[in-house]
Amino acid sequence: MDSNKTRCPWPGKDALMIKYHDKEWGTPLHNDRKLFEFLVLEGFQAGLSWLTVLRKRENFRNAFDRFDFNKVARYDERKIESLLKDSGIIRNRLKIQGAIINARAFLEIRKEFGTFDKYIWSFTSGKTIHHGFKSLKEIPAKIELSDHIGKDLKKRGFKYVGSTIVYSHLQATGMVNDHIKACFRYKELVQAS
Repeated sequence: MDSNKTRCPWPGKDALMIKYHDKEWGTPLHNDRKLFEFLVLEGFQAGLSWLTVLRKRENFRNAFDRFDFNKVARYDERKIESLLKDSGIIRNRLKIQGAIINARAFLEIRKEFGTFDKYIWSFTSGKTIHHGFKSLKEIPAKIELSDHIGKDLKKRGFKYVGSTIVYSHLQATGMVNDHIKACFRYKELVQAS
């Protein structure tokens, strides 16, 4: 972790948040399993801090079969009950059921488009949107694009895909580059695209 680099202020001094900021957040992601992981984690994060989810991420990976959407789609009531007893994750019945419903809807999208990646990135024509905000205060909680994608996902049967959650997903998976302009990652991501 390089403390001389200028980065977005939101990771603060937390080593896990800094690593996530520097290595993952905003990096274009095209792997269906990772895209599914972020969809699930964003859903569980609703009403909580991202740091809470990040600290439990490895437990989530173990509990949800490394986010294998094929397996998650087959979860039954017995599996739900076992997840509700797992203190390593966020134990919320509705969010657990939502993850299973989303895995099934995810599979339907893959049937139609070949990959979830093709579907989700079609909304930006396969390109990252670089906003170039100067401060965190300028970054909105949602945008017109996240409204549009959220509505389409809901129409396809997804749960926990409101515009704010979808926007967080777009930021995390690099469809949107919302690193502030002074952040070293902003420039790296612009150059990489």
